[in-house]
This record gives sequence, structure tokens and C-alpha cells, in this order.
Amino acid sequence: MAHNVQVNDLSPLLTDEGQSLLAALRDFNPAQELAIATRLRRDHPAELVSAAIGQARLRQRAVAKFGAEDAYRMYFTPNGVEQATRKSVAEYRAGRFAALGVASVADLCSGIGGDAVALARAGIRVLAVDRDPLTASAVRANAAALGLAELIEVREADVTEIDTSGYDAVFVDPARRGGRGRVFDPEAYSPPLSWAIEAARARPHAALKIAPGIPHELVPDDFDAEWISDEGDVKEAVLWRGARTATAGPAGPGIAATLLPGPRTLTGRGLPDPPVRPVGRYLYEPDGAVIRAHLVAEAAEALNGGLIDETIAYITSDEPHPGTPFATGYEITDVLPFHLKRLKALLRERGVGSLTVKKRGSAVEPEELRRKVKPQGPHSATVFLTRVAGAPAMLIGHPAR
Repeated sequence: MAHNVQVNDLSPLLTDEGQSLLAALRDFNPAQELAIATRLRRDHPAELVSAAIGQARLRQRAVAKFGAEDAYRMYFTPNGVEQATRKSVAEYRAGRFAALGVASVADLCSGIGGDAVALARAGIRVLAVDRDPLTASAVRANAAALGLAELIEVREADVTEIDTSGYDAVFVDPARRGGRGRVFDPEAYSPPLSWAIEAARARPHAALKIAPGIPHELVPDDFDAEWISDEGDVKEAVLWRGARTATAGPAGPGIAATLLPGPRTLTGRGLPDPPVRPVGRYLYEPDGAVIRAHLVAEAAEALNGGLIDETIAYITSDEPHPGTPFATGYEITDVLPFHLKRLKALLRERGVGSLTVKKRGSAVEPEELRRKVKPQGPHSATVFLTRVAGAPAMLIGHPAR
């Protein structure tokens, strides 16, 4: 029987034949795709083979976000893989909702359902809304594949037309990509941030996922802002309503940086900028979420440290602080004015062949520097290209032990 595989229809892949194909393609090698497709088309319709190979390719990409156990059971769209929340981040957010006593969430702009899945696994009833037919069908398929269909209702609709009055909370993840790539203006999100804020104010609790580069002045006073990183990479910022941090005052937003795994959270206390001081024995590089949340002062206080320059987010201290989760420590052996030939000679003298180059406040590109100094030898080192008290400098050291 011929299969007519529509772009907005995953149902052929959900048949026994489709499932058999997906199982056979679990470990397929993309480099051999043509040969594999040719072989499979001898026994299966060409359109179904193409759909299955496309889905197998997406599942392989999704492993990094969802883990193999979930990714190879789920269904994806190209945009869905790209824009889906990483599983660890979605589980953390679902845990925050659950801790607030939230029993039901309207997940607006649900994408392929990564957040809906995490919420449902936390025991929360979810309405997942997306206006794209293929995306909506992917959420349904994912809810069924993961045994969560009873907790996840899927609706193909424009989120601006959804009545959320029957839900304890809303979660909005606006599209932040357009035809020309990433969108930086929050009012150019789809739907715009201003609409999402008003939708959030209509319910007791809400979370709005936004780009981590959002200016702090755009955070409304009746929301908290949280920047989240996972294994050192900043993933997103979230505006929370009805979930005030302990540090939030009666007016003005509470600010926090959360690091996963953990979670470990650093909250803002409105500290003044740390003092600038000479480079000590240790240099600390704050996590990206700490920097984005403007909490370098809070991190510096915990490290009993100061800044090496008033415009550079490197913290220096005379003592080691091996337990801090909010910054990575380095022991510094040399503090020198920036001079390429001097650096090359010093690295050659010490037999440094493995060179890690970090920069902040320098125009020199790490790859360019590595190419020019040509490191060779059995030893390793880290060089920081930066500014110290306004002057270009190079700091040499190694990860603190």
C-alpha cells in the first residue's frame, strides 16, 4: 500500500512499519545515508524511508539535549530540536513550579514538548499549545511515546487566543528566531514579550523564557529574573512571577543566577561594584550566568576578592576557594604587559605545548595567538589576554588544584 507522507503528518512513522524503520535506523551512519536509503527502498515506500531517515537524523541531534533514552523515543522537527529546552533545564524549571504547589500549567508556544514533558513528569497537568500543525503532532506523539498522554493535552492554536483561566500557571517560550536568524528585540519575539508579560500577570504563577542577553532594565518590577547555565554554558533567562526570591524587595525585581547540575543559586543583594586591586595569586572566572545576572560583586564578596580592572569580569584573590561553584579558579604565575614575543619566548622556555587561551577585554583572537606563538613541549598553561588597571596584559597560570 502506498504511503503519502505529508510534512504536517507524523502518523506514517507511528505505524508498525514506520516504527520498524526507526528502530533499524537508530545507529545509522549519516555518511552512508545514500546506501542505506537505497537498500531500505527495496522493501518500503520511498516517502516513508525519507521521513524515517529524516527523523533518525533529528533524533541523533537531539541526544545532546534530551539524552539517548528519551531522544530515540521522541519525534522532532528541525526547528524543534534547535529551539527545545535542554532536559536538565526543563526539569529544574518544572521542579520550581511543583515546589510552588502548581498543579496545572498552560504551556504556550510549546514547541515539540520538551518543557511539557518535564512538567508532566513532575506530576503537573499541562495544556501544550502551538500553532504549527507538525509541531503539535510531534507533542502528541511525544506525550504518547513517553507515557504522559493523560497529563498532556495538545492544542493546535494561536496562543494569543487561549483562555488560561483554568490553569494555575502559564509558561511562555516565545519564538526568538525569524527568517533572518536570531531575534534580539524582545518585541520582535513571536508573540512579543509585552504580550507574554500581560499573559503572565493574568495567572497566580508564571515563567517566561527569554534570551540571556536581555537588558536588565526590561525586567518588570513585579517579576524576578533568573539566568541559568548548564555545565558552564548559559542557556536562557527566565522571568518569574509569583515566585519571589528571598532577596526580592517589595519593589523591583529579584535577580538570581542558577548553575546546573545542582542547582546552585546565587541571589543578588544590590552590592556595589567590587574594588579594583592588584592581581593576587588566584584569578577567578565567574560563570556566564553570574556575569549575565550582574552578580559579579556577590561572587567577589564570597571569594574575598576584587576586580583586576573596573570593566573586566575577572576576580582576583590571595586565597584559594576550591568550594565555590560560581567561578572557576586559576593559580597565576606571571602578570606581564601584553607582548607577543615575550610570551612566545616564555612558553618555549617552559616547554608549553598545550596552551589554553582565554580573553576578556582584548582584541587578540585566541586562534591567532596560538598560531603565532606555536606552542611546543610536554607542559600545559593557561594565558589570559585582558586588561589590568586599564592596560593590556597577559596573565599566565593553570587551573587551581
